[in-house]
Amino acid sequence: MNWLKKRVLVIGAGLSGQAAVRKLQRLGAEVFLTDGKALEQLTGVEELELDRAHLLLGSVPELRAVTPELIVLSPGVSPKLSLVQEGISQGVSVWSEVELAMYDCPALCAGVTGTNGKTTTTTLLGELAKRTGLPTVVAGNIGVALSGQVDGMEENSIVVAELSSFQLEFIDKLRVHVAILLNLTPDHLDRHGSLEAYLAAKTRIFKNQTATDLAILNWDDPLVRDLGPKLRSRVLYFSPTSFLQDGISLWHDQIVYTEKEKRTMIPIISPQELQLRGAHNLENVMAAAAAAKALGLSWTEIAEGLRQFKGVEHREEIVGTFEEILFVNDSKGTNTDAATKALLAFEEPLVLIAGGKNKGLDFHDFMKVVRVKVKSLVLLGLAADEMEQAARDEGVQRIIRASTFEDGVEKAIAEALPGDVVMLSPACTSWDMFKSYEERGELFKELVRRHYREPI
Repeated sequence: MNWLKKRVLVIGAGLSGQAAVRKLQRLGAEVFLTDGKALEQLTGVEELELDRAHLLLGSVPELRAVTPELIVLSPGVSPKLSLVQEGISQGVSVWSEVELAMYDCPALCAGVTGTNGKTTTTTLLGELAKRTGLPTVVAGNIGVALSGQVDGMEENSIVVAELSSFQLEFIDKLRVHVAILLNLTPDHLDRHGSLEAYLAAKTRIFKNQTATDLAILNWDDPLVRDLGPKLRSRVLYFSPTSFLQDGISLWHDQIVYTEKEKRTMIPIISPQELQLRGAHNLENVMAAAAAAKALGLSWTEIAEGLRQFKGVEHREEIVGTFEEILFVNDSKGTNTDAATKALLAFEEPLVLIAGGKNKGLDFHDFMKVVRVKVKSLVLLGLAADEMEQAARDEGVQRIIRASTFEDGVEKAIAEALPGDVVMLSPACTSWDMFKSYEERGELFKELVRRHYREPI
């Protein structure tokens, strides 16, 4: 593609949008950047060296004012935006930022998607991939824009990318050589509109795979399992609950790889050797192990990497034990399925801090788990009323309302006794009170540590 003076409109001036602008500038394109926020509300935009004619901030411009040949969409920007829809209706190509990042990158691409477990699996796979000795980049939805990381990578290198449904909506030729789909439960329905549309976005990770590529699928998730026969690529299943004659599963308290045709069973590692807690993390481990084998590691090398992996920040992260109370930061639990899995990973009595901004999810099934697992439920944020009603409908006994996040943490600490676990696992996004789940999780850790530094 000849990029010289090609008119490209980047929508969204966050990290992904800025990375896209920089890449397009390096390619020689004429770049326009738009965002609903004003310049003073944005960080880093002034460093992009765009003049006023190319920096369209504070409102949505008219398409005819730009006449772009290509639109690059940041993942946080809804495709329903009038500017995007007008572009589509006029035949303008629309790419996601990850499509732009990878269009000229010859590296082997390993991609991870799914409703829950993406970041843990991506981080783990990235650590395993580095053990190959090949140049490795870990980026994408994990918080580091791909466009800023992959320039200059060669064929003998690896890109490990966390790919969200938002990012996958507008890929074109992006080829994911090793693609993982972990699971599929209702999420982001406020954007996608239905579970079917959400699934369709996720499955685009397999769009450009060939017969030589690998798809790694969760056998235990019927929506995911049923994709196997429809794909062009080789398929490998994993399951922590059913023994698989072909794939990765459990056999007599060992994670094993089995190949029916060769009549082989290779022990990989015992779950007791892992530092990750919870049955759901077995899914993440199995998927990452399968991908790492495809990247060239031996099972011995994979097992050693699995033993050393401690998990990721804000996902069932151990903050510490204070006065015999364990504090767990699961701020990344932004939907009911993720929060449910976090609750099920602990046997101790739980004090749960939940709430935030709902993403169109129903809370009743989640509250059935809360009723069984949680001794005290502290609710806050925009969804607190909705969550309280669902909790009362399902028979949750101890419900406490908090006026602020700080108030919620203090009330949770007051509820806890020695031997209990205080967990932040909101089952909601952070966007009513915070810029990100990371900011929410950091404040939780700070408040806990500050509380126990001060004299009681």
